[in-house]
Amino acid sequence: MDNRAEVRDFLTTRRAKITPDQVGLPAGMKRRVAGLRRSEVAALAGVSIEYYTRLERGAISGASPEVLDALARALLLDDAERAYLFDLAHAASPVARPPKRRPSTNWTPHRGLQWVLDGITAGPAFVRNGRMDLLATNLLARAFYADVFDMPGQPPNIARFTFLDERAHRFYPDWDAFAEVTVAILRTEAGRDPHNKDLHDLIGELGTRSAEFRRLWGSHNVRHHGAGFKTFHHPVAGQLTLAYEGMNLEAEPGLTITVYMAEPGSPDAERMRLLASWAVSEYGSGTKDAAGTTR
Repeated sequence: MDNRAEVRDFLTTRRAKITPDQVGLPAGMKRRVAGLRRSEVAALAGVSIEYYTRLERGAISGASPEVLDALARALLLDDAERAYLFDLAHAASPVARPPKRRPSTNWTPHRGLQWVLDGITAGPAFVRNGRMDLLATNLLARAFYADVFDMPGQPPNIARFTFLDERAHRFYPDWDAFAEVTVAILRTEAGRDPHNKDLHDLIGELGTRSAEFRRLWGSHNVRHHGAGFKTFHHPVAGQLTLAYEGMNLEAEPGLTITVYMAEPGSPDAERMRLLASWAVSEYGSGTKDAAGTTR
């Protein structure tokens, strides 16, 4: 796979973010570049300037793990950025094999997985893939993401909702932060699974229809999205600040189960109970799959 442009842009944007004082170098008086010079990165990584220049021009195929590790240290990459660098190198290898993945459409959870989702009754729980399709939910997640399910096209997709539906700006009170996270997740997945046509089709659609997506995509930021807190404004339940936990499904490579939960005894928990009551009145006591069909 020819991913030289992605390698070039990732390395140059990481280099531009680092100031000399962050790596113990003098700032100097006449610096013409933002961040570090190529020669400084090469010296920090213990490689020649000629070799680093080739790497930054995208010729990363064949770079050893030791060189990639040294480069990650020199550029102060975090865990997600380091993994992305290794993914780019793997994708550039002529013998690289695409990772096993599940299709975005016509996938249904096995019975045990759906039982797990349905057994979570205090908060939204859902399964998504790397391109942020909602593939399976419990009843609360179906109600929580009602506007996402309301968009045309299947399967429902969080990234498409974020950038192409005006309701997202109300659902996400800090829309800018959510947009950045969404793009970083897609960028990370594109590095992990560069041959995924469905993913590239989505990225192309968002890039064509959203100027803000194009701007954020050009930043080349990546992230691992495992746990934390988020604030939403649901059209029925109102404002909710929820903890979230994301877990990879070992039996389903490329899929993640995410659970949102309110602090016990808090106003957010009371609002979540309101949402649960609304979900039953709206959808019945049965849960619905990603296509909206009651089970």
